[in-house]
Amino acid sequence: MVITLDEQLPDSPYIDSISHGITTTAGEMIRPAENSWHMVLVRQLGKSKLFLVGPLTTSGIATFDEGGEVIWIRFRLGAFMPHVRFQEVLDIETVLPEAASKSFWLKGSAWQFPTYENVDTFIERLVRQEILVHDPLVSAVMQDHPHDLSPRTVRHRFLQSTGVTQNHIHQVERARNAAALLSNGLSILDTVHELGYFDQPHLTKSLKQWVGYTPAQLLQIHRTCHFIQDESLSTPYNEAIGANTNVLAEIW
Repeated sequence: MVITLDEQLPDSPYIDSISHGITTTAGEMIRPAENSWHMVLVRQLGKSKLFLVGPLTTSGIATFDEGGEVIWIRFRLGAFMPHVRFQEVLDIETVLPEAASKSFWLKGSAWQFPTYENVDTFIERLVRQEILVHDPLVSAVMQDHPHDLSPRTVRHRFLQSTGVTQNHIHQVERARNAAALLSNGLSILDTVHELGYFDQPHLTKSLKQWVGYTPAQLLQIHRTCHFIQDESLSTPYNEAIGANTNVLAEIW
């Protein structure tokens, strides 16, 4: 189980979210495809590791060990590191080499491992040194803002800053939206109609590929969650989690 202790949603063109959590047990869980890339800091047994996680093009299984402190930095679409070719890190987790016990190597320089309290300062340094940049075209295109660039140029800039195509991004986002609707109790047929799938098999294939669950499984999760909430207002589980924490449905 992975528990989120806190989460920040910065108003930034570079960062989508920063989450701080712990792993209470060793295990594995289904995780969805991810259009965004991440930096994930794991502290365990007095040692720190910083992972650069490329975009995840299909759903899969995430594994984790017990007793780890984890900081997830989820970058916005269009934010990228020019020295990293994202097409070459798709579906790959890269451990950034350790420089010393409290630092790591990034683009030829030693950097201190960030903490949850100073991660915003860490990001600001990356931006100042132009290790992290942002292409505004990506968000403009995703929001259907007008532009005068050729389709070839748009495709090139999407691949440079995200590693994937615009169409792939749309397909993954549609599947995640479908999963959210089903998890909130919307029927399968209504979800097909709402999001423009051809039919139920098309929806099922999309969800299995990019979310890792079938529509029936997501509806069962919805029913189970409501049953648990209705059965007990106060359980040892609820008390352990507390009012200001939540269990992540995905590892990254």
